[in-house]
Parts: sequence; structure tokens; C-alpha cells
Amino acid sequence: QVHLVESGGGLVQAGGSLRLSCAASGRTLSSYSVAWFRQTPGKEREIVATSRQSGRSAYYLDSVKGRFTISRDNAKNTVYLQMNSLKPEDTAVYYCAANWGEVLGTSPHTYAYWGQGTQVTVSS
Repeated sequence: QVHLVESGGGLVQAGGSLRLSCAASGRTLSSYSVAWFRQTPGKEREIVATSRQSGRSAYYLDSVKGRFTISRDNAKNTVYLQMNSLKPEDTAVYYCAANWGEVLGTSPHTYAYWGQGTQVTVSS
């Protein structure tokens, strides 16, 4: 079982940047596909970006393409989400999720392991 802990959230002005980290323990993340999701009150959790176990092309939510970048450092067993040019509509709780092997889906149900979430607030 893999344990995930997110960090790096906070309050930032529109146009600013944040880097979220997802540190894993218990298992080596290189064997897992990893994704970042986000959720706002009253809305369903939506996928933001994925990093497939194979390293093949990542998925990005249309509204974050060109602004967000997912990456992983296998030596540190950590996945990152670099968020640039942040907008107020990016405000949400961001969650890191993982599942063993190659995950092709974008539904939250395709990921078995979740972190506790980190709040990102973008002020206008």
C-alpha cells in the first residue's frame, strides 16, 4: 500500500505560481500512475493532470494546459504539480492520487490511493 502526503498549497495572487508536492511512502512511485485532482465545494472531483506509470503522454485538463506541469522525481519518490499563471478559478483543494501500473482512465474511481489534500486559494 502506498501512502501519499501533499504539500505546497497556500494563498497566492492571480498570475502567481505554486508548486504542489506529493510525497509517497510504503511503495516506489515508479510502479504507479499518479494524478492530481481538485475539488471545490458542491462540485465533483475533477482530474487536473496525470503521469502514467509508463511515462507516456500525460493528460491535462483543458483549462490548465500550458499553465500546469506534472512531473515526478523517482529518486525522491515524489510527484509535483507546477502551477503557473494561476487564476481565481483554480481555487480548490488539490489531491494527489495513485494506482499501481498503467492507468488510462481519468475518473477518480480508477485511483485507489489518495492523499489528504492541500488547499490552493487564488485571489483576484
